[in-house]
Amino acid sequence: MPIARFSPFELVLLQSHSQVDTATLLLQAWLLTHRDNVSESQRYRRLAQEAASFGHGHDLGPLMRIAGQRDMQAIQLAAEVLRRECTAGQGLAVMHKAIAVATDDGSLSLANHYILRFLADLLGIAPATLDTLFQELAGTPLAPPQDLSRDAYWREHNPAHYRRQAEQEAEQARARAEAQQAEARRAAEQQRRQQEHEREQARAHRERQQREREHRQQQQERQRQHHRHRPQASTPPPDRTLRALAVLGLSRGASRSDIRLAYRRMAQLHHPDRVFSQSERQVALASQRFQRIKKAYDYLMQRH
Repeated sequence: MPIARFSPFELVLLQSHSQVDTATLLLQAWLLTHRDNVSESQRYRRLAQEAASFGHGHDLGPLMRIAGQRDMQAIQLAAEVLRRECTAGQGLAVMHKAIAVATDDGSLSLANHYILRFLADLLGIAPATLDTLFQELAGTPLAPPQDLSRDAYWREHNPAHYRRQAEQEAEQARARAEAQQAEARRAAEQQRRQQEHEREQARAHRERQQREREHRQQQQERQRQHHRHRPQASTPPPDRTLRALAVLGLSRGASRSDIRLAYRRMAQLHHPDRVFSQSERQVALASQRFQRIKKAYDYLMQRH
């Protein structure tokens, strides 16, 4: 009979003196990982302050690692523990601590905005109650979340992405210009060689006129041998190469630089972290899409 394997968080729960406290601490660690401009050591110290009044009886290191890895199965299990075990009063206390952890520096990240609303819904706390509690603790109203689908939002909150995009476009333009220059040099070299070849042919023709009859038969034999041993035309790339190029939005003949640039662009657009706050199915689909992009990139880089 196979031995049951427990996840890291399940092992922590099994060792805990209070599963509710352990689940609460994991969700607080999850909030801390989404705090802006907070170091790892600061997160750990802040969590330790919260844990001082808890009866969990285990080290906080595993919880910080699980939260840092964004283990959504562990988060879901912690949420299930709170939903099942917390009373209404305990739920308000958990919400109070969550708001405090998320707003220590007076600001609230967009990710934590959604996490707080998720916790309130999980614990059965009405939106109006959440707004009142947030106003009392943070001193500012809990504004509606911004629309992430608007380009203006991302230009304000993630300007680095647009700078990188402009740099990538400039790099692509430079690569195209360099490719055009290289093609022009190749064409000029090919023309020079063609002219030299034609001059050589003219000299050889004058010499061949004297030996033509003598060597005609031998020349015909060489031509027959040449046709028999001429290399076959190269086969088109296998279907897997074409599929990998299609995944990255490229066509046949793409260079290593094209492949690398396409991968960076696709990875930034489809990385699972960009949809972490959405449903599990959307996160899973994003992960599968990112894996296809990574596999296509690895295969093409090995082929070039």
